[in-house]
Amino acid sequence: MILLAWSFAASSGSSGFLWKSERRAPPQKARRTRTLEKTDLPSRPRLSHNHSVTPRELANSICDTLRGSGYQALLVGGCVRDLLLGLEPADYDVTTDATPEQVVRLFPESVAVGAQFGVILIPRDGCKVEVATFRSDVGYSDGRHPDRVVYSKTPEEDVERRDFTINGLLMRHDTGEVVDFVDGQADLEAKVIRAIGEPDRRFAEDKLRMMRAVRFAARFGFEIEVATFRAIRRHVKEIHQVSPERLREELTKLLTEGAARRAFELLDEAWLLQQVLPEIAAMKGVEQPPQYHPEGDVWIHTRMMLEGLPAGTAPTLAWGVLLHDVGKPPTFQSAAETGDRIRFNNHVEVGVRMAEAICRRLRFSNEDTEQILRLVDNHMKFAAVEEMRTSTLKKFVRLPHFEEHLELHRLDCLTSHGHLDSYEFVKRFLEVTPPEQVRPERLLTGDDLQEMGFRPGPLFAQILRALEDGQLEGQIKTRKEAEEYVLNSFGSKKRGVSSD
Repeated sequence: MILLAWSFAASSGSSGFLWKSERRAPPQKARRTRTLEKTDLPSRPRLSHNHSVTPRELANSICDTLRGSGYQALLVGGCVRDLLLGLEPADYDVTTDATPEQVVRLFPESVAVGAQFGVILIPRDGCKVEVATFRSDVGYSDGRHPDRVVYSKTPEEDVERRDFTINGLLMRHDTGEVVDFVDGQADLEAKVIRAIGEPDRRFAEDKLRMMRAVRFAARFGFEIEVATFRAIRRHVKEIHQVSPERLREELTKLLTEGAARRAFELLDEAWLLQQVLPEIAAMKGVEQPPQYHPEGDVWIHTRMMLEGLPAGTAPTLAWGVLLHDVGKPPTFQSAAETGDRIRFNNHVEVGVRMAEAICRRLRFSNEDTEQILRLVDNHMKFAAVEEMRTSTLKKFVRLPHFEEHLELHRLDCLTSHGHLDSYEFVKRFLEVTPPEQVRPERLLTGDDLQEMGFRPGPLFAQILRALEDGQLEGQIKTRKEAEEYVLNSFGSKKRGVSSD
């Protein structure tokens, strides 16, 4: 066997697309010249009854069952690509000549998630593998789903309907033999994202493939082949046919796979950014005061912050980073206008409204929307932490997912003036302040206030807030002190007590 040994390390200096790459004629037959060594293969299942299967083992078991029943079965798509890149696949897909009905008969636990398109999901022990029947697709009226599918008996026809050559590779699960009808191995070696067949046709079939081309290029440090890149530019306006939910998921992947800066630069180069997030495209050329932002305009600053997001970043933090300065372009005032320096008066308030509109447009959950808006709304408050009252600071660090606020602030500082004084101050405060002092238990409740003779109403909230501030400041520590404070400060407002 031949060990696949070349390196696929991402190059930070690569350009967005490959002008030197020429279109090749489609290969006439599959090449099987590269085979993974046994040590690199998904392991064969040798399982006891109480063993929980891994995704690899489940995929292998499915292939074994299908082949043992007389059907063809091959690993396909992203899992093959990742194995050849030396990466651990996030999930596995299997392609077969068995029809969905035949797959269901062999796997009673299966779920028909897309049976009309030949796709069956097989779950086991918390893992899942999609099994798709060899097919060709006829028509894509909605720009996503085929109008009709025709099952075929060969994997070649199935591969030709897929998106990019690096995702069109097949592999024998037991021997590691790679079956390549589309020159995908050559494009992996050359670090190229190339549409299978005619790029215009591939993007007409599913408009989201334009975003996926950008994501794969950014994630792997690859370049987009020139014909594929030009086709994206020709079809950019059609991205609006993609549902908001699918756009949101793809944008979130762009932000959280460890190459967010390159991804957004490619979105811009491919003319997609103006279509999907015009509010971010508007950041380009919006200058900032050099004494605070020596790095340059809002677009440069935002890209530098995106570069600091590692793979696996919380989606809400990633979106908070992207949107934290979204209010600056519409609030920009030049030094000539202000008489002293560039200013962005009320950019936080404007940014919160804009971020909310974006979240609603992309149909984020209410929970995620609230967190993203909190990140935008509070990112400037760190400048005042050293002057805050103790109670105010404690309330600030009690914000939900405060670690995201802290990280956004750290990135904001590192990509601008470089001073981390406020960041370090808050970190020290959290280290030396016991959690019970940050979130003390209430000393009195509404029921206690009623027993003390107070009438339920807006006054209750005022009293409880004042009590909490006293606790947070360290001025009220016991129930007795709390009762004395309430009677001294609010006793005249008890029911039946005249204020005259």
